[in-house]
Amino acid sequence: MKRRKFIRNTLLGATATFIGTEIVFSSSIPKNYTPIIQQDPDLYKLFNKDKEMTVLNDKPWNIEAKAHLLDDKITPNKYMFIRNNGIIPQNIDASKWTLIIDGESVFKPKTYTLQDLKTKFKQHTYQLTLECGGNGRSEFNPPAKGNQWTVGAVSCAEWTGVRLKDVLKDVGIKDTAVYIGYHAADTHLSGDPDKEPISRGVPMHKAYQEETLLAFKMNGEAIPLAHGYPLRLVAGGWPASASGKWVNRISIRNKVHDGTKMKAPAYRVPCHPVAHGEKVKDDAMCIIESMPVKSLITYPKSGAMISEGNTLNIRGHAWAGELEVQKMAYSIDFGATWHLCEIAPPVNRLAWQHFSSTVNFPKKGYYEIWVRATDTEGSSQPMLLPGWNPKGYLNNACHRIAVKVK
Repeated sequence: MKRRKFIRNTLLGATATFIGTEIVFSSSIPKNYTPIIQQDPDLYKLFNKDKEMTVLNDKPWNIEAKAHLLDDKITPNKYMFIRNNGIIPQNIDASKWTLIIDGESVFKPKTYTLQDLKTKFKQHTYQLTLECGGNGRSEFNPPAKGNQWTVGAVSCAEWTGVRLKDVLKDVGIKDTAVYIGYHAADTHLSGDPDKEPISRGVPMHKAYQEETLLAFKMNGEAIPLAHGYPLRLVAGGWPASASGKWVNRISIRNKVHDGTKMKAPAYRVPCHPVAHGEKVKDDAMCIIESMPVKSLITYPKSGAMISEGNTLNIRGHAWAGELEVQKMAYSIDFGATWHLCEIAPPVNRLAWQHFSSTVNFPKKGYYEIWVRATDTEGSSQPMLLPGWNPKGYLNNACHRIAVKVK
């Protein structure tokens, strides 16, 4: 019953957002009555998502793309994954939205309206890669708890906003600053207003990067509600949990932020390799920072069929957290030999890169095309699963698709 009530209330708010108007007298709706517009809800329309997207969870909403849906160089909203921890805020009045900067390491707390941010500071636009730390979790064995993401919890949209460092300079930050922690308007699944669903952050060196934004536009338009409208933090190249949505307060800490989901084992991996299934003590877990090198074939779709004698063009994206991808290769013999792909430089730092190649097949039969990226420090993707960790984070194994030559 609690689950049905949660879904009903969530859909009620999402429906109001979707139809663009208030549901008048919504507080008077009888307890067991479902409004007509909700009796056959189209979740994909509510979130403006393509119907090929996969819903992993509705409490909270977690939705991922399939690899072939991510073929665009700039990810459109309809193919962008949703990773939530709490209940999406509703009835937002952007004209009244404020951002508070406070914490132990500010000289004096300061409050900004959205209009302040948009007019007082220079605006910047970057393409930034965001990937859930648990992307690929479904492949881990023993299975790890959490949403069983396959490969589609990654995106590279175009974000517009102001640099966080410019705002922090305006506020005035003490030399004691170590970390920032964000706070947001989403609410805990329990409904308890005193509990935060998530409150993570980044160290100051990341907060001060040119590309770390307080964003209010995605792909040239107001950020969709499910992705953080009207204001979110975007810290590309790190786990997407560092890029808080619906941000209304940022605390400048004189220690590592200790908000919800900052403590082990959340978004942490063993500091040193461990055996599969081994229990790891909290003090032996390290916070995930830069994401590992990874790549994805976006064309063709797995299961492609071609005629003998024909070639097959492949393409996709590659990324490497704070680094760049310097080499991209494919294999059709399960990694026995590798052939180089063409790979373009990133549009800007922390954007994913696009690769392509033409594949020849020696004869009829079943093949798998594997792709492997290598970053500027020489680290390459593992062919299969990387080192095990209790939460199933950072699976950057080679992506592969099936092809039949007939």
